[in-house]
Amino acid sequence: LNKSADGKHVERFLEFAELAKNPPKAAPAGSAGAGGGAAQGKDAWRNGNYTERLHHGLIHGIDKFIDGDVEEARADLQVPLHVIEGPLMQGMGIIGDLFGAGKMFLPQVIKSARVMKKAVAYLTPFMEEEKRAAAIAAGEDPDQPKYNGTVLMATVKGDVHDIGKNIVGVVLGCNNFKVVDMGVMVPCDKILERAIEEKVDVIGLSGLITPSLDEMVYVAEQMKARNFKVPLMIGGATTSKRHTAVKLAPKYDHGVIHVLDASRSCTVVSSVLSGEKKAYLEDITDEYTEIREEYYATLVDKKWKTLDQAQQKKPQIDPDWSKIPPAPKFTGNLMIKDHSIQEIVEYIDWTPFFQVYQLRGKYPNRDYPAIFKDERVGAEAKKLFAEAKEMLEWIVKENILQASGVVGIWPANSVGDDIEVYTSESRDTVSCKFYGLRQQLDMGESEYWCQSDFIAPKGVAPDYIAAFACTGGLGCHEQRQKFEANGDIDKAILLEALADRLAEAFAELIHLKIRTTLWGYAPDENLSLQELLKVKYQGIRPAPGYPSQPDHREKKTMWDLLDISRLSEDTLKLTESYMMLPGASVSALVFAHPEAKYFSVGQVNIDQVQAYAQRRGESGVEGTERWLGSTVLGYEKK
Repeated sequence: LNKSADGKHVERFLEFAELAKNPPKAAPAGSAGAGGGAAQGKDAWRNGNYTERLHHGLIHGIDKFIDGDVEEARADLQVPLHVIEGPLMQGMGIIGDLFGAGKMFLPQVIKSARVMKKAVAYLTPFMEEEKRAAAIAAGEDPDQPKYNGTVLMATVKGDVHDIGKNIVGVVLGCNNFKVVDMGVMVPCDKILERAIEEKVDVIGLSGLITPSLDEMVYVAEQMKARNFKVPLMIGGATTSKRHTAVKLAPKYDHGVIHVLDASRSCTVVSSVLSGEKKAYLEDITDEYTEIREEYYATLVDKKWKTLDQAQQKKPQIDPDWSKIPPAPKFTGNLMIKDHSIQEIVEYIDWTPFFQVYQLRGKYPNRDYPAIFKDERVGAEAKKLFAEAKEMLEWIVKENILQASGVVGIWPANSVGDDIEVYTSESRDTVSCKFYGLRQQLDMGESEYWCQSDFIAPKGVAPDYIAAFACTGGLGCHEQRQKFEANGDIDKAILLEALADRLAEAFAELIHLKIRTTLWGYAPDENLSLQELLKVKYQGIRPAPGYPSQPDHREKKTMWDLLDISRLSEDTLKLTESYMMLPGASVSALVFAHPEAKYFSVGQVNIDQVQAYAQRRGESGVEGTERWLGSTVLGYEKK
C-alpha cells in the first residue's frame, strides 16, 4: 500500500504537507487565480481529496475533521475495511517511514495514533454491522484488517510501570501491527494463554525492577516447556542486552531480543516477521553468545575483597562523629495530605520528561531548558512543553491529580553494616533494622562504602534517620481510563508522564522541608532549583532497591516504620514485589550527615550474601539471591 514506482511517496507527501502548512500568498482580490470558496491559509489542506486530507490529519495529529473525512471515504469505498486498509494504513505507513527516518518525533507519532484510533472507532459500528450481516449470510466472520503481524505486550507479574510499554504499543500500531496490550502485573500463565488465543507473532515483556528480570526468565522457560515458537522481546529500565544474552537467551531457542527503546521496536518486529527472520535471529544469537562468553570470562577475572576486608576499609567520614546533624525538631510520623500541586510544579525536573518522549538534544543543548535551542528536536520540545504546561494548569484547576505523602524521623544508630531504628530517645528498644550491603569488588580502592557508614555507631553518639514516601498520581489511573475510552491516548501518556514528574518534584520538596524545617539541620539553606537538582544540599535520599541498597525488600521495612497503610488509608500501597502504587510514587531514606554521598554497591560475592541473609534471619541465600538478581550477584547462583 505504502509504495510508489520511484520510491519517493514520502517526499511528495512532505511537500504537500509543507505547502498546506505554508501556502503561497493568496492573489489580490479580482486578479487572475483568486478563487472563490476554497480554503485558504492554514486550512488549505482541506482542499485536497479525502485521501490527502486523511493523510494530513494523521501526520499532523488533527482529529477535528476525522469523522467527516472517514465518512466520505466510507461512502466512496463502500466497505469500511477498505478505508482502514487503504487511506488510513497508507497514512500510518508514511508516519512509520518518517519516524524511522528521524523526520517525525515520538510526541507527533502519539498524536497520529490518537487520530487513527478515532478513525477506527468511527468505522467500528459499520464493520460490526457488516460482520453480523455476513455471519447471517455465510455463517462465518468476514476478514479482519490485514495487519503486518500481532504483538502481545505485558508488564510482568509484580511490576506496575508501563509508560514505556504503552509508547512501544503506539509506535507498533503506527506501523500497522496489531498490539494486544495486557497491562501490568500479568502472571506468566495469562500471558501465554492469551498469546495462544490471539495467535500472536511476537511476545513483548516489560519490567522496571530487579525481580522482574527473574520473572522474565521464568516466562522464557515456560515458553520453551510449552513448545512456543514465537520470538520474545525484552524491554524496560532494568533490562539490558547483557542480561538478555546471559540469563534469557539460553532459556528459549526461538529468538530472545533486547529492545533498547520504542524507536527500535518496529525494526525488531519487522525483522523477526520478514523473510530474513532466520538470518536476523542467527546474527542475534551470535552477538549474544559473544556477550555471554565475555561475561563469564569477567567472572573468572574478578578480584574480591572478603566481606571482612571490605569492612576493615570502611570510610572514616567523621572519625570522632563531631559533624553529626542536630537532633530533629520532631520525631515520629507525619501525614501530608492533598498537598498543593501548584507548589509542587515549581520543583519539576523537566529533563527526564523529554527523555520519556525520546527527545534528546545534542550537547550543549541536551537538558532543559537548553533543549529548546537544539536544531533537531528544539521546536518539537517547545511544542510538547507548551502542551504539558497547559495540562498542568488543567490538572490544578480541575483537581485531577492529588499529591499525598508520609514523612518520618526517628532515633537511629549503626551496628556494623546495618542501621537500628529505635522507638524512643532512650534507644533501648529496636523498632526495626535496615540491612546494608557493602562494596566488595576489588577495584584497588582505598574505601568500600555501605549506607550504614553515614550513621553514628551505637554507643558513640545519638544519631537519627528519616524516610518518606509520596505520590503525585492519586487520580491518575481514573483519568487515564477516561482519556483512553475517548481515544485520547496522547493525553493519557502525557498525564502519566506528568504524574511521574510531580511525584519526583514532591520528593524534592519533601526533602527540602525535612532539611530546613521538619528536621531542621540546614535551616538557612537557600538553593535554586538547578542547585537542588545538582544535589548541592546537605545529605542524600537513596531509595531502597536502587544502587546503594539494591534489595527492594527494605522498602517493606520502611513502609511499616512509616505506618503508611494506616496513615494514607491505603491510598499508597506496596505490591507483592514491593512496587509502589500509584505508579507515580517515590520513597527514600534520608541521611543528614554532611559527608553522606550517593554511591553504588555494585556486585557482591557469596560470602557477603550469606552473611546478609543470616543477619536477616533467613535459613538460606535463595531469597536474597532472588531479590538482588544477577546484576548485583558477582557469581553464578546454583
